[in-house]
Amino acid sequence: MVGVAVRRSPSVVVRPSELTAATSGGAIIKLTPFDRLSAKLPVTALLAFEHPIREAAETIKRALSRALVPYYPISGRIVAGSGGGGDDEEEVHIRCSGEGVAFVAASANCALKDAEFFARSPDTRTPPPLLDELAVDYPAECCAPADPLLLMQVTEFSCGGFVVAVTWNHGVADGIGMAQFFEAVGELARGSPSPSLAPVRWDDSLSLPPPNVQLVSPEPMGLVYLDITVTSSSIDRIRAEFHERSNNGRRRTCTVFEAVAAVLWQCRTRAIASRPDSLALLSFAANVRSHVNAKDGYYGNCLATQTVTATAGTVANADVTDLVDTIKRAKDGVQDKLFAKNDDDLLQAMDKSQLDKLRYSALFLTSWRNLGFEKVDFGGGTLERVMCRLPGPWIRTWPTCVVCLPCKEKDAPNIVLSACVKEEHVDAFLAELARFT
Repeated sequence: MVGVAVRRSPSVVVRPSELTAATSGGAIIKLTPFDRLSAKLPVTALLAFEHPIREAAETIKRALSRALVPYYPISGRIVAGSGGGGDDEEEVHIRCSGEGVAFVAASANCALKDAEFFARSPDTRTPPPLLDELAVDYPAECCAPADPLLLMQVTEFSCGGFVVAVTWNHGVADGIGMAQFFEAVGELARGSPSPSLAPVRWDDSLSLPPPNVQLVSPEPMGLVYLDITVTSSSIDRIRAEFHERSNNGRRRTCTVFEAVAAVLWQCRTRAIASRPDSLALLSFAANVRSHVNAKDGYYGNCLATQTVTATAGTVANADVTDLVDTIKRAKDGVQDKLFAKNDDDLLQAMDKSQLDKLRYSALFLTSWRNLGFEKVDFGGGTLERVMCRLPGPWIRTWPTCVVCLPCKEKDAPNIVLSACVKEEHVDAFLAELARFT
């Protein structure tokens, strides 16, 4: 937005408000196979609040310091080396050193309602610059061992509303875990003596799957950033059609994510596929806490990736409700696949050269619905909207969409942040999406 200026104060270090043996004693927390997949990947969430609170930046900074006492691993560092008794000297773990997290206070010269967080034109090829001004970035695109595990910026707008942006090392927590952490910060900001949910970072009862193979390739693909929307009316129509077609004694329902995923999968396949017999893969992240015996309060990574394989012709010509059914069956099979051998999966069985050839045929989806960010309250009420930025190292190397960002506004469009097509396929992709509006 032309004319918007964000003024930042110098970054400061926020440490746990109490230095104890736990918060700064150098204890070691081993990373699970889930954690290790994302131990260098930064991810950013931005939480927009319309109603002001007293001294927003200072209030949240004090609450953050207090939250780092029970959530002390977040103030440590991820390092490689001896994990404390293991045979692998290069085991990656969190050292609970109490070194702290980075915090920046900022102000913007416009009202929150006037800020253009998302691109107003579907043809915008780069992320809106305002999002970059509202968040703190790591010096490099990937998280380095010496970097804090969390960077926060609180930006106060002229109307009194504010945006809390957090960029964190994905290896320390997934989206659900980070939302839980910020619920705790909010409780402390509102005067609670302690978080209502006791955090758990290492759970000996966790059923761990075999190590997975990291699918991110270092070679960029030339993907184009697009803000797109899938209208509520089209989602409601798909959900109603699915219910009508599948109501054969079982009351099967279609979720918002399943409807949006089916639309994106079909539209993208129609736009990029050159042959009907080529593969069209759909991968999505699934929360598996209930499948691995994670305790309440566990905030480490508990995400598994499920892949659906079909031919491009099948996906392009299917009724969208049939694609919803395919996606639902894949979701139902997450538990069975979780502990299967890697070679049972098409992507895991491929070598690097095969994977590079197939990368553009695959679409990776992740949903921000129901993570818990929408429950965060620092004292002025719950947020108006959750926003995010796609991680640079991922989006340049793997076609990606982040779907369904929560918004308080009723009937708000389902915004999808995408980097999933190359420049030569943008127009065809947008034209296919227009069919569903």
